Amino acid sequence: MLRISDNLAIPLGEIEIQAIRSQGSGGQNVNKVSTAIHLRFDIKASSLPEIYKERLLYSNDSRISSEGVVIIKAQRYRSQIKNKEDALNRLLEIIKSVTIQVKPREPTKPTRASKTKRLEGKAIQSRRKSLRGKVEEE
Repeated sequence: MLRISDNLAIPLGEIEIQAIRSQGSGGQNVNKVSTAIHLRFDIKASSLPEIYKERLLYSNDSRISSEGVVIIKAQRYRSQIKNKEDALNRLLEIIKSVTIQVKPREPTKPTRASKTKRLEGKAIQSRRKSLRGKVEEE
């Protein structure tokens, strides 16, 4: 079980994990051992609540395909176990990001003191700029 919160968890059977060969550095080991992890999680077929499914599908995350599948490739470490943990943690972060309810902003109005201060600043700047004009001789 992948625990998201106290009352929300995903069975590991819904997460498809496949070991693949890693790219980049690793010496001779990189050609022999499959240390990278390719994680796939189908949002539509998961046991997540509908509201979280909708939020995930409408989120603008490049790791979510148009078919509604989260695809994560973890190859940060040279160990398969660490890469598996990394991939699961990244999936956890994606799901946790949609579980947080964002409080809507309530528009506020500026105070009388802030309006006065702003207008006084504008008046000072106006006087300063007016003194930069041409000097008229009498």
